[in-house]
Amino acid sequence: MINNPKAARIVAAVVVAMLVITLAASLFGCSADKASGQPQNDPQSGLAFVAVADLPKEAQQTLQLIDKGGPFPYSRDGVVFGNFEKILPKEVSGYYHEYTVKTPGEKDRGARRIVTGKNSERYYTDDHYKSFRRIRADGGTDG
Repeated sequence: MINNPKAARIVAAVVVAMLVITLAASLFGCSADKASGQPQNDPQSGLAFVAVADLPKEAQQTLQLIDKGGPFPYSRDGVVFGNFEKILPKEVSGYYHEYTVKTPGEKDRGARRIVTGKNSERYYTDDHYKSFRRIRADGGTDG
């Protein structure tokens, strides 16, 4: 209990100021992406961005193979991705293609994939299409 009215007003003002700051931080966020001016989510798909540098090394290697046009280690690499889960933006059939990302210790293809679109967009899933992240190129551009 504060018996001094002046001290009580100061404490109340500090508490109100802290609440305002906390509310502002929760409403407007405090992220490195916002500080850098880059959006956290892809405006087209609404999916979160992930930088190439933040992907597993096997996904980075798969991106290099895609850029070179192969050779790909799995016969299903490059097949049309149907987007049956409807998580990626809706496009015509044949727009998306999928590539396997090797998973250490897996005897089969595992769950990790990179899906590419005709306009050079790229998406990563590590849970066999249950969720995706839009891959942002290391230079900050959408890839």
